[in-house]
Amino acid sequence: MKVILKQDVKNIGKRDEIHEVSDGYARNFLLPRGLAAPADADALNTARTKSEAKAHHEAEARAAAEALAAKIKGCTVTLQVKGGASGKLYGKVTAKDVADALSKQTGAEVDKKKVELPASIKEFGVCQAQVRLYAGVTAAFNIKVEPLA
Repeated sequence: MKVILKQDVKNIGKRDEIHEVSDGYARNFLLPRGLAAPADADALNTARTKSEAKAHHEAEARAAAEALAAKIKGCTVTLQVKGGASGKLYGKVTAKDVADALSKQTGAEVDKKKVELPASIKEFGVCQAQVRLYAGVTAAFNIKVEPLA
């Protein structure tokens, strides 16, 4: 019997997937517990429409991430922070600082959790970092840390 899963079912599949299961398993376990629905013509059509819409939204999100990656790639983010005469900072540069500066520079919101910094930035100078925008889409950029005037 073909069923469309309403929830993730261990050893069967994930939500909104269409699977062939035995009649008894469907009638006695999946359907009474509300884990699946019979895959009739109307339900199959709805499931296909949902999967096409999901694929379309993922393609749009990936395209937007790639466009943002093209903007970010190779750019230099300048941060002015307090520091001592020896070239050491009072504190360190965090991913939040970099994400805020990157958001201002590109005009697009960048999440601080997606910014990957090298080891702690505690000195003035230039270093490289990258931002993960989408699965498989990353952009490398430079961070220039200057003393606050």
